Parts: sequence; structure tokens; C-alpha cells
Amino acid sequence: MRVLAFLFLAASASASEDCAASTGQLKGKTAIITGASRGVGAELARVFAREGANVVVNYFQSKDKANAVAAEINGNTGDGGGRAVVAYGDVTNKEDMLALVATAKAEFGAVEILVNNALAKYQFNPASPQASIETVEWEHFDQQMRGSLGGAVNAVQAVLPLFSASGFGKVVNIGTNLVYNPVVTYYDYTASKAALVGLTRNLAAELGPKGVRVNLVAGGLLETTDASSLTTPEVFGYVAAGTPLRKTTTVSEFANACVFFASDASNAVTGQSLSVDGGLTMP
Repeated sequence: MRVLAFLFLAASASASEDCAASTGQLKGKTAIITGASRGVGAELARVFAREGANVVVNYFQSKDKANAVAAEINGNTGDGGGRAVVAYGDVTNKEDMLALVATAKAEFGAVEILVNNALAKYQFNPASPQASIETVEWEHFDQQMRGSLGGAVNAVQAVLPLFSASGFGKVVNIGTNLVYNPVVTYYDYTASKAALVGLTRNLAAELGPKGVRVNLVAGGLLETTDASSLTTPEVFGYVAAGTPLRKTTTVSEFANACVFFASDASNAVTGQSLSVDGGLTMP
């Protein structure tokens, strides 16, 4: 899968800047972002709200951080940004996802966008047992499958009735470029994200006639999240040297790219995977 043209980025954000002025690309829409209390999810919530979307900031354990993200967003609504509400939910529990969608509908009336960002707790440590076939355990795989893949299935099933009723919806799955180039062999994490690519394709094929677009954005090694905090400077340097842009990607740059698949600019795009990693991988 590939996106042959991504001209939208030129309009949405400067390649040399992490932050961009709002152009209202998500104005009037509501987005549920799972795992939005910190890291990539929190930045996705900020960027989507900046672009005018009302955002449901989902959290599982980090309630205080989720409240802080929502407070920051709600403090900027005067600049044309959307509003934010905080909602608890364990993505591995379908009932929690049904309650999450109900909260979004009660607060905003509709949901047009679902971002499957949540995953089981993970830290990218090349010295971890998960980085070698000699030490990884099946329990590691099971945990990541339930978080990344099972969580996405639960969230899609919960929001699908709203999408079907309106004849429109956007699902943005958050993947990894390690599927295409395992620079570090995180077996459990990469396997679960590879399964997410398969889920993306199947959902796109089945839900297209319902007006639902499903795409995946594959991140590279991002500077810097809780998950990548144990990554050594040597690994960051190695990855940066292997990219055409000679740099690693920031969380803000990644979040800005995700706006494309949530906006009307991608209404003719489904079933695709885009790597946002400075060109390290070209799937």
C-alpha cells in the first residue's frame, strides 16, 4: 500500500516547522482519539483541535494528564479550535468503547473520526527481552495484540453504528514503520502493528460501501515519547542517518501528517498506509 501523492502536506504544514497555523481542515467534526492522555495521542488531540475538531481525549490510567490535555485545548477555543472532553475507557474492553462513543455522541451529537492510537504499555528498549527471538515470550505478543489489534476492533465496532447512520466516517489507525524495516526487532510490537495493516485493508474493503474510509499512518522513531525515552542517542543517530532527510521525526510532525487522513482532502483515499519517517521506509 502506498500514497502516490501527498500534496496535502504542503498546504497543511511546513516541512521545516513542527507547528502550523490552523487552516480549519477539521472544522465541525468530532474525533475520538484513543490513548490521548500523553505522547502521540496527546499531540494528535492538540493538532486535531487546532484544526477545528471537537476531540474526545480517551485515557485508561493517566486521568490527570488527560485533564491537562483537555484544559490546554479548551483554553485555545477562542482561536478557532475545537473543544475537548475527557473520557475513560480501556480499549481492550468493548463495553468501555461503547460507553466512550456514547459520551462523544451525548457531548457533540455525532462522531466523524476515530483514531486508533492506544496500545498496551511499551518502551522501546533494544536490550529488552522483546527484541530477540531467543527471549521474547508469547505473553508479550498476546499483550500487544490485545492492545493494538483488539483495541482497534472494539473501537471500530463501537463507533460503526454512527458511521453507518450518517453514511460517512474516517478511521485512522496508528502503525509503525518497523513493519517495513525492523531496524530494531521488537517482535511483539511489530507483529501487532503488522496485523493492524491487515485489519486496515479488510476494514477498507468492507466499510467502503458505507462511506467509511480506513487508513493507517506508520510512524518512525519519534522524538521523544514515553515509549522512546529509553532509546539511546546512538539509535536515534543511526535512524536519522538512514533517512533521506537525515533526521528523525518529531511527534508534532507526525500528528500534522495524520490530519490528512482525517480531513476531507483524503475522501478518495482508503486502505492505504503512509510512512511518516523522513523517507526511511517507502512502502
